Amino acid sequence: MNQVRYIISDASKKIDVEPHVLRYWEEELGVKVPRNEMGHRYYREEDIELFKNIKFLKEQGFQLRAIKMVLSDVKRIGQLDKKKMALLKDELNAQVLSMDQTASEHVEENKDSIKGQAYEAQKEVLFREVCATKPEPVTNQGEPKIAQFKVIMNNIIMEALRENNAELSKAVSSNVSESVLKEMDYMMRMKEEREEERFKRLDDSIRSKQKARKEISATKEKRKKKKFFGKKAD
Repeated sequence: MNQVRYIISDASKKIDVEPHVLRYWEEELGVKVPRNEMGHRYYREEDIELFKNIKFLKEQGFQLRAIKMVLSDVKRIGQLDKKKMALLKDELNAQVLSMDQTASEHVEENKDSIKGQAYEAQKEVLFREVCATKPEPVTNQGEPKIAQFKVIMNNIIMEALRENNAELSKAVSSNVSESVLKEMDYMMRMKEEREEERFKRLDDSIRSKQKARKEISATKEKRKKKKFFGKKAD
């Protein structure tokens, strides 16, 4: 018996969500959906059932990352009574919140560490530059040394500013790149959905034409038989 395969538009209708939501769940939960020979996603009955269970837990208040922690047991969790399900939901959501807070604190600690290392490096450079300058009598010839020292200080300050700007640029670039990638991914998903719809319509059209041809052929065959038997009777 052939396995029924659904394209994303049909699968999303059976699950009662938008196609882009279904794709988002796949990516966030790490669900591996099979693809056909043309590289397009298709969904089996077990995939439909899995996403229906995910949707149910979402409706009960489970965060998506909490669902990911118990992905293999979503069906069994969906069969729990309301009280047990609520307790499990609160526990899992609390774990997700705790992980987020820990990650944020770690990032802040690293930022302080990086800034501290940069500051110490700047002091070390300044110390080396000052030590490299030989002491000379206080005369008019000392003015170039003072000017040189000012240049060194300015260079250090400018370098520090460049480093800070570079860090800021990287952060902004990362955010922009992520936004661009998400937008590109969304556009690619929309394109793929349109292609899947087009192939489905093309397939339906081919099937309809084949069916029409068979019906026409059958009608012609009936007419031939009718004429043949009619002449024989004469």
